[in-house]
Amino acid sequence: MGHNPDTYYSRSEVSNSDLTELKDILHPRMQFGDKEAAFRFGSLVDAIITEPVRVDYYHLTVDDEQYTEDEFWHAKEMQKALRMEARRDPFLAKVLECAETQRFMVNTGQSFTYCGFPFSLDTRCKWDWWLGSFGGDLKTTFASTQQQFEEAVDFFDWDRSRAWYMDIAGSSRDFIYAISKKNCKVFKKFINRDDEVYNRGREKYEELAFQYWCLTPQDN
Repeated sequence: MGHNPDTYYSRSEVSNSDLTELKDILHPRMQFGDKEAAFRFGSLVDAIITEPVRVDYYHLTVDDEQYTEDEFWHAKEMQKALRMEARRDPFLAKVLECAETQRFMVNTGQSFTYCGFPFSLDTRCKWDWWLGSFGGDLKTTFASTQQQFEEAVDFFDWDRSRAWYMDIAGSSRDFIYAISKKNCKVFKKFINRDDEVYNRGREKYEELAFQYWCLTPQDN
């Protein structure tokens, strides 16, 4: 497990983001909203909550990325909402207190099977929170209700990412906490191996992993 995010992004192993890029090429669909802006703001919230050392509140930057006062204010309000939720959620309180943050994991030669065909890939993932034997993810979302959040888990393939992470780590459970950009409500999803969300996510990633393997030159 590693600590340096720059090292993580320069690695060659297959990540869930690589599978997303492949899916976008093979199965393009209409994009809703400004995807780059959403990712940019999500990176600000992630940094404030999980990597505060990267945040410069005086210059309103994360590393070299410049933000506005309104963006910082919004992100801080979302962080406040998560902390308030932790007052009534003992598990979240433990996560915020004890979890390692932004740790990456590599699995060399991970075995897969698709339609009975075995193959392997070198894989990687980076955890927002890691608790020693399992971990979880922090999301920002436009969902304003629990039902909308549940729909987002499927629509944005967060189920696929959690199953991918669980299988790289060999963990039996996982979780997502998501903070609404609209009303600062906090939504949560707990995932267990072989439950509906895990199985749906694994089915999604196995197909994409096989397609990735097919498109990657293989050593003879």
